[in-house]
Amino acid sequence: MSAGADERIPPPPEGFEPLENLGPFWIHNGPLFRRLPREGEPELTQAVFILPRHANTFGVLHGGMLSTFLDSTLSHAVGRATGHRCVTVSLSIDFLKMARQGEWLIGEGRVTQAEGRRVLAEGFARIGDLVIGRATGAFQLMQRRG
Repeated sequence: MSAGADERIPPPPEGFEPLENLGPFWIHNGPLFRRLPREGEPELTQAVFILPRHANTFGVLHGGMLSTFLDSTLSHAVGRATGHRCVTVSLSIDFLKMARQGEWLIGEGRVTQAEGRRVLAEGFARIGDLVIGRATGAFQLMQRRG
């Protein structure tokens, strides 16, 4: 995907690499970057650079984009922890602070409980050290096709 002059993306934070093969939804809404976990870190840490298309009229990160990003963060954490793809059953988000275009949004997700095919996860999104959003969700593991 080529970015216009107003959608140039600077190099990601240290240790982050682009996520590939995410499908058309994230080709449009991304790109997403991921850092593999280090000792004691959550299952998944990912990032997105806030572009004009991610912001509302005021240049502030759109709540729908923050929701999408946190849903992705949690579901990717579930996939990484379980080795299975999943679908979101429920998602609860607390919007705590604003973020503006031109900032790196960092999300961390971890599994909190797994029972059968139902998995619970939690995570947060931050700009620098400032937590701007928090999420909890329930996810259903998908069955592999024969």
